[in-house]
Amino acid sequence: MSCTRTADKLRIYARHTENSTLPVGERVRALRQREVDDGFLTLARYGGFDEQVKATKRKLLGFLIDAKQRGKKVVGYGAPGKGNTLLNYCGIRTDFLDFTVDANPYKQGKFTPGTRIPILAPDKIREAHPDCVLILPWNLKDEISRAAAYVGEWGGRFVVPIPEVKML
Repeated sequence: MSCTRTADKLRIYARHTENSTLPVGERVRALRQREVDDGFLTLARYGGFDEQVKATKRKLLGFLIDAKQRGKKVVGYGAPGKGNTLLNYCGIRTDFLDFTVDANPYKQGKFTPGTRIPILAPDKIREAHPDCVLILPWNLKDEISRAAAYVGEWGGRFVVPIPEVKML
């Protein structure tokens, strides 16, 4: 097994335990030890995770409720699986997000599963001039905010929901 870590990515190559022809590198052993030292093998490590998830939900819903009560237009950017999981867990539907956009043409013209939010082409953001754009693939926030920097032309702002609800 070997392990490569770049800025925010972790790439792992695995092998069957029985296959001793492929060596397990020192970096793998070091990463494994770091996980043990950080408590990843104990239940205590995950003890507060459920409350963190609930707090994230409350903060995101609080942000969206406040934005809508102030008459703000909020749309999403992206339609990834993890974003859809967040939308469903929080109960976010078209009462909070008018639509979301995705560059994948196979997703355009469809709806997010469960929440039924329309998925449109990215150019719809220019037409709609939203006040807030919720970035659903939050790990791509830098790339998306650069690619759609034109949102700032009318005073629109990007919002990331995780790890904290934050306006960019």
